[in-house]
Amino acid sequence: MPSTSLRELSGFDQTPASLAASTLILVDYQNTYTRGVLELTGWEAALDAAAELLARARAAGAEVVHVVNDGGAGTPYDIRAEIGRIHPRVAPAEGERVVVKTAPDAFAGTVLGEVVDAAGHKDVVVAGFMTHMCVAFTSAGAFLRGNRPTVVADACATRPLATPGGEVSAAQLHLGALATIGDVYGVVVPDASALG
Repeated sequence: MPSTSLRELSGFDQTPASLAASTLILVDYQNTYTRGVLELTGWEAALDAAAELLARARAAGAEVVHVVNDGGAGTPYDIRAEIGRIHPRVAPAEGERVVVKTAPDAFAGTVLGEVVDAAGHKDVVVAGFMTHMCVAFTSAGAFLRGNRPTVVADACATRPLATPGGEVSAAQLHLGALATIGDVYGVVVPDASALG
C-alpha cells in the first residue's frame, strides 16, 4: 500500500491543472534524445503524447513555452545544429516563446519565470525529456517559486543509468522521478486527457 505523500500531509491541492488556465512548458524535446549516445527509451511514444498535449493546449488557448538546453558548439545539445533543435513534431508555432537554458531547472538563470508570470497563471503543465533530470528539476523549480506544476507522465521519457548497486532501467528511473515529483513538487497525471 503506497504511503501518504508529502503533498497530502501538507494539504496541497491535488487537482490537476486545466490547460486553458495554465502555461504549458515543453522541456527539451530536442533531437538530442532521439538518436545517438543520449537516445531515450520510449522517446517515440513520449513524443506522440507530447504532440497530442501540445495540440490540446493550443486548442484550449494556453500559453505555450518551449525550453531547449544549449550545451554549446559541438555538443549533443548544440541548438545551432540539427542535433540540438526541437523535434519537428512539437516545433514552436509563430508567437510561442522559446527559452534557452543551461541547467536542469529551466527557471535557473533564464527568463522562464518572467514569461510564466506575464502569462498570469499560477498553474504550469510540464512535460519533456528527461523525466529524471530536466522535467523533475523544472517541476521543483516551479514549485519553489510558487507555481503549481502538473506533469504529464506519458509525454516524458528517460534512459537507463548505472549506479554502484546496478543498472536502473529507464522505466524504473521514469517512475522514480514521477514519484519524487508527485510526493511534493506537483500533481502527476497519466496523460493529457486527465487535464481539466
